[in-house]
Parts: sequence; structure tokens; C-alpha cells
Amino acid sequence: MPKTDPAPIAPTAHQARPATDSHATPKPGTLKTFADWTVGCDNTLRCTLGSLLPEMGGGEDMITLNLTREPGAVANDGGKISLALETRNDQAATKRPPASFAVDGKPIALRDAAALAAAIANAQSLEILDAKGGTLATLSLKGAAAALRYVDAQQGRAGSIDAIVAKGPAPSRAPTPPLPIIAAIAPTGSPAKLTPAQIATMRKLGTCDLEGFTPETHALGGGKSLVILPCSTGAYNLIGALFIVDGAKIAAAQIDAPSGFEATGADTGTRVKSVINGGFENGVLTSYAKGRGLGDCGSHQSFVWDGTRFRLSGQADMGECRGNIDYIETWRAKVVR
Repeated sequence: MPKTDPAPIAPTAHQARPATDSHATPKPGTLKTFADWTVGCDNTLRCTLGSLLPEMGGGEDMITLNLTREPGAVANDGGKISLALETRNDQAATKRPPASFAVDGKPIALRDAAALAAAIANAQSLEILDAKGGTLATLSLKGAAAALRYVDAQQGRAGSIDAIVAKGPAPSRAPTPPLPIIAAIAPTGSPAKLTPAQIATMRKLGTCDLEGFTPETHALGGGKSLVILPCSTGAYNLIGALFIVDGAKIAAAQIDAPSGFEATGADTGTRVKSVINGGFENGVLTSYAKGRGLGDCGSHQSFVWDGTRFRLSGQADMGECRGNIDYIETWRAKVVR
């Protein structure tokens, strides 16, 4: 799921927004695919590349690998590399957990992400091994070097000593864009009790035809409540239309970025914003639009309320439906309350 970096600040009596809000317009990064690897960077230039399983699937026990590189020059404590392994079969992972890698037959420690990234840039094979040296998975390296080269370029490392693939003699000048700051309001009060007439009005505004589902209501503060109105459903996606109720007033919720299926590039066909498989907890509105039932493609999003509209605080995407369930972060923000 998308991650935020909360740093709570006590609100004033009037829930005023602190002056630290950067009012940044969300511009989530895009993903690119190079053969059997997909790659993307967020707004701070933190970049991740992830392995993809074969087009026709590779069985329940297949493992995927993500490598993430932080922005900034190594000389300034930037550029650190981390890795994450995911398996679609938790029982298999418990019985035979990954213990090491072998790149072209040469061993690499399980958590030595920097050595692994450097090795696969010019390698032909990558194996994930168990504690006894048995092969758990063999990952294709087709496109891995191109994905790493893309990270070098996006982070401003191409031609520098800090690059992984596009190395050169230049000193690193890799930038470190700051996290945008969102001054959010902590929810207070009690959620509104909806009348049948209010629900009917929202159903009409959102062109919602789904029966048998109860709307969710959540207090936002200042007498306002969020309503997530179940609107339509598919095999694995429940679309919820978003409204703000303030006493007798009903309005479509305002959001500062595409949400729900809009985030995946799909046309929702209505002006009322929506979330997919949405929820609201601890002041965070979430959406998880699945591309298919396996959940290996789609978009995760999180939003926070600033008193007027919902602001995108995190987004992670996976554009390829090829087994990798570890979505790539494309937008981050620091939330203060």
C-alpha cells in the first residue's frame, strides 16, 4: 500500500491548517516496462524496479524481486539500495524461505541489495536459493540492465561515479527533491445519520444502481462527514461514490488527484469522485483498484482531509498483470496534523 510519513501536529481550536502546507499538485510518476522488469520513480526520485513473471504465469510458488534506490548523492548518504521479495504462496515461503542469491552462479547474501543490483546489471541468470542451496526460483534478467539504466537517468546519476549501469567519471549531483507537505485535519465529532432522502439524492447524483449495500459515514470535523456510497460492483472491485454531508447539505467530495479507476486511466463516466474497495481509518481514505482478481496489477491510493478536499498522500501502481504484488510507489507526501 502507499506509505505516508505522518508527523502529527496538534490542531488549533478552529482546526486551522498550519502554514507549512506546500500546496503541491500531485503528479504521480509513471511506470515503464523493459522486457521482464517494470520500473518507476515517485515525486522524490525514489525509484523501484520489479521483476515480472512469465506472460502465461509461472505457478503459485513463483517469487518476485523489487529493488529500490533512494535519491541523492552517495557522498551525502543518499543512493542506498534495498530489496524486497514476495511470493504468492506463504506456506511454501515458510517451509523453504529464501536464504541467498546466485548471479551467474556466484553467491550474494540475501540482504546485500547493492551487490545484487551491481551484479545483475551484467549477468545472464539470477537464482533465489534456500538455506540448503536449493533453487526456489529463477528470475529472468531480460530488461534488468535497461531498467537499472533508466533509474540512473531518472535520478540524475548517468555518467557519474554513483551510477549502477551508466557509470562515468563525473561526481554525483543526484538531486533530492523534498517531500510535499499536506496539512491535514484530524477527524473529530460524530458521523452524520443519513436519512432515506439523503441517500436517494446521493444515489441520483452518483448514478448509483447498486442495491443491498449500506453507505459508510465517517466524521471529518467541523460538522462535516464523509459518505462512501456503494455504487456498483464487479468480480473483485466495489466502487464507492464519495460525498460530503454538512447538516442538510450534500456535495460531491473534492479530490486533488484522479481516484479509483481514474487513477488507472479508466473513465468513470460521472463527475462524482469514487474509490475502489475503499475505506476510511485513522483519518486516511484509501482506494485499491484491482486490474484482476490476483491483485498483481492496479493502483493503491491514500488521501487525507484538509478541511476542504481530500489530498493525495500516497500512491503505488503496478501496470503489468504478471505476478508482482509489490506495487511501485509513484507519489509520497508528508502529512502533518
